[in-house]
Amino acid sequence: MAGSASSASSTHLPALQIGVPRGWFGVGARLGGQLGGRLGVGVEAWLEAERDQLALWLPVALGAGIVLWFVLPDPTAWEAAGLVAIAVALAGVALARHGRGARVVAVGGFAVAIGLGLIWWRAERVAHGVLAAPTIATFTARVERIEPLAARDLVRLRLAPLRVLAVPATRGPARPLPTLPAHIRVNLVDTDVPARLEPGAILQLSARLMPPPPPTVPGAYDYARTAWFDGVGATGRGFSPITILAGGGAGGVGLRQRLSQHIQASAGGGGVGGIAASLATGDQGGIPLADNDAMRRSGLAHLLSVSGLHITAAVGAVMLLVGRLLTLSPWIALRTRVPLIAAGAGALAAIGYTLLTGAEVPTIRSCVAALLVLVALALGRQALTLRLVAAGAIVVLLLYPEALAGPSFQLSFAAVAAIVSLNEHPLLRTWFGPREQSHLAKLARELASLLLTGIVVELALLPIALFHFHKAGIYGAVANIVAIPLTTFVTMPCEALALLFDTVGAGLPFWWLTARSLDLLLWIAHATAAIPGAVAPLPAMPGGAYGLMVAGGLWIALWRTRWRRLGAVPLLVGMVWSLATPAPDLLVTGDGRHVAIRTADGALALLRDRTGDYTADTLAENGGVSDLPVLLSEQRDARCSRDLCLARRMAGGRAWRVLATRSLYRVPTAELIAACAGVDIVISEHRLPRRCAPRWLRLDRPMLAQTGGVAIALASGAVRTVRHAGDAHPWIATPEDESVRRRWSGAMRSRSAPWEIGPPGAR
Repeated sequence: MAGSASSASSTHLPALQIGVPRGWFGVGARLGGQLGGRLGVGVEAWLEAERDQLALWLPVALGAGIVLWFVLPDPTAWEAAGLVAIAVALAGVALARHGRGARVVAVGGFAVAIGLGLIWWRAERVAHGVLAAPTIATFTARVERIEPLAARDLVRLRLAPLRVLAVPATRGPARPLPTLPAHIRVNLVDTDVPARLEPGAILQLSARLMPPPPPTVPGAYDYARTAWFDGVGATGRGFSPITILAGGGAGGVGLRQRLSQHIQASAGGGGVGGIAASLATGDQGGIPLADNDAMRRSGLAHLLSVSGLHITAAVGAVMLLVGRLLTLSPWIALRTRVPLIAAGAGALAAIGYTLLTGAEVPTIRSCVAALLVLVALALGRQALTLRLVAAGAIVVLLLYPEALAGPSFQLSFAAVAAIVSLNEHPLLRTWFGPREQSHLAKLARELASLLLTGIVVELALLPIALFHFHKAGIYGAVANIVAIPLTTFVTMPCEALALLFDTVGAGLPFWWLTARSLDLLLWIAHATAAIPGAVAPLPAMPGGAYGLMVAGGLWIALWRTRWRRLGAVPLLVGMVWSLATPAPDLLVTGDGRHVAIRTADGALALLRDRTGDYTADTLAENGGVSDLPVLLSEQRDARCSRDLCLARRMAGGRAWRVLATRSLYRVPTAELIAACAGVDIVISEHRLPRRCAPRWLRLDRPMLAQTGGVAIALASGAVRTVRHAGDAHPWIATPEDESVRRRWSGAMRSRSAPWEIGPPGAR
């Protein structure tokens, strides 16, 4: 029978092959082939028209692989993503002879795989020990770095511990001495810092240390990730006595710190001296918190970070000075290429400035871009292009792939790409290109160009600022019209001349001019920040919404044909998604000590009357409010004792009751169990008894150790957590207690995942 079936199939196959084209299947096949052919021709024509732009997508593909590693949870997923990217690339190689599209797919697939492998390799390469639990210890250590934070009266040290000497005595059996990580970060009060402290010195000190903290609540700053790539395994605060055992020098500080101290002393104290030091050395530790906040709220904070503006000004000034000095000699001017020599001097200035300011990511990016511009000028090529920006991005991603996840990389490259893309647009070149006109008309045209550029840059940076900082300045474009020329053409030249004339003791007049220009800059910052509505707050943005906006922005910026308009679709979808995401009604920190609940008027109320400024600011930012939080104990919908708070919140058409402990003292078990039965949510920094059974959710110490910080939108029942099950990134230290995992699933009274559950009334 099997042989008959096979024979029948072979007999009828030719008939089927002849008959199908005469029917509907044949028509469909022909139409599909025609449409596919036309689509292929259309794609090839489009890529041919955009061939000069294709290279710009190479760093985007490289970055996509890096993003995949950060987003996917574990090595299995990373391997699968890498294999898929390689498979796609190989398919493109196999079809490369059919056109440019296949070659683009091949290159993109390999770039994605390289990006994923690069960040994975980097994370493994910097692997180091992390402190297991908070501890207090007396130890010796070698000083690796000194960072004065003058505005906070602190000095931050990066230390390499050598030997643990003692830990505080406790009741019970003696504890073994802990093993400290290879590198730690410790803050010291100014008065506790010994004299003659310098890098390389050997110290003996005591400190309270803790593991690098994860985000306080979902969407907050993840210092644990930053510390992993920086090699820091613990952070904390040291206290006296602090003794230098060896290596203390007479100078006590390095060149960068000495220069920073000299500038602050010469320009004046407070914000003026701090900003002057920041412009020259990148040291922002001397800027008072009020001035720093005003710069951020006014959209001028980019002036404090040494980046493209500062590198460009330094390179331009050096080239101008060297060129003018060389042309003073007719022999040199006639026998050498003065512009080439000046460009070489500018390159040396860019490299030296980068090293002096600490070689941060924005500075490295700007230095690379400046060097590429100088090379292009030397070769007689157009300098400022998107290819230059792409080349700088590739260099930074190859050296520091983890930088892609930070706001510094994203803000700096987005700003430069927006400016260059805008100026490359044919319509803008027509409007703002050079022409014969009166001085007044030329000034008006240049001001309009500057204003338009500022608006475009602000729009490009707005999603990035909202995603990372949960707020953005509204009037930054207007403030930058005055602030950028003031800083570039007045402040920085005056400061450079002041430092130059200080070599002969004649820099005082230039320091006075520098200080007055910075006074004007701070006045602009404070005046702009004080305008009502100067800051737009937004709760923590979903990662998917941010990804859509970034993809749409890149599509618009990097293409040149009319297909670029399609980028508006993901951009608008991401914007709507972000704005439609409800602000959390309840925020709980990972240690359970701090809780913020939304009040009826939209403010946030804090559980504890004494909450540090950093925690309060973090909760306010991630809650989407610009005002300082209020106290829960002072609200009409809350009743608080020394140990407990019971709050009532209307959301989703019903009243929610939230119970939280607020002291180190334990509430009597019987009272606590009775209180739990009448509420929807219970929160505590302690381990709650098993019979404490709220109607919906229990967040106690074991549960929060598993989930980290929690954000809850009561109306929809959406729960977001800092930690996620199965996340195997190396800086994640998730407890492996299976009983806690079972309690988490049971605490939600639902078989769904914590982030998929609904409110009690929805079940």
